[in-house]
Parts: sequence; structure tokens; C-alpha cells
Amino acid sequence: MEEQTLHILNECSSGCKMAIHSMQQVLEYVENEKLEQVIMAAERKHKEIAARTAKALTCYGEKGKKPGAAAETFAWLTTEMKMLIRDDSSQIAKIMTNGCNMGIQSIMEVLNENPEADRESKNIAGDLVKAEEHFADELKAFL
Repeated sequence: MEEQTLHILNECSSGCKMAIHSMQQVLEYVENEKLEQVIMAAERKHKEIAARTAKALTCYGEKGKKPGAAAETFAWLTTEMKMLIRDDSSQIAKIMTNGCNMGIQSIMEVLNENPEADRESKNIAGDLVKAEEHFADELKAFL
């Protein structure tokens, strides 16, 4: 059970860090005030979930998983290239929506693979999925 719990919590930790980093990266390109508010609200929510995850990991003597260097670099480069091609609200919404979809898939996969994890880790993961879904729904107005 502990191993499965840690697997979920580490994936949540990594996912939150990746999402927050991506949101901060695109904010410098945002000109639409409403889109900026949507992204900043999502960033705050992800930071809340990241803090809950870190607290839960501390109980197990863990610090949390960082996103892989290759994945982080690839995501950064991809975003920068897409923004160079077109840096409008629609492009930003597409990039963020794709990130939400990848995050949802990743968390749902780890949840399904670790059914014996504790309730708290499953709740954190569920809240992260809901946050990603909510963010993606709000981004639809900008596509």
C-alpha cells in the first residue's frame, strides 16, 4: 500500500510542478486580461495541490518527484517554438489544454495502476484531475 501511495503522490508532485512551470512560461505572452486571470487562478489551485502533496510526502520521509529533465526541456522548447509561430490567446489556450489532457491521462493511469494506495493520495490525485478538467473547460472560451 505504501509503495502505491508514494507512486501516486510522486506523480501528483511531478505533474503539479510541470503544470505550474508551463503556466508561468506562457504568462509572459498573455495579453488578454481574462486569459491571464484564468491561468493565474489555475496556477494558484495547482500550488495548493502541490502543497498538500508535499505535506503528504513528508509523512513518508519523501520530498517529491521532479519532472524528468528531458520531459521538462522538451515541454519548454515546444512551448517556445509554438509561441514564436503564433503568440495569441488561442495558441496559449491550445498549449495549456494539451497540457491538461496529458496531466489527466498521467494521473488517471497512475490511479488505475495503484488501487491499493491510501485514500488521501487518491483524493489528492482526484482533486488534481478536477483542477485540470476545470482549467481545460475555462480555456475553451479562448480557442
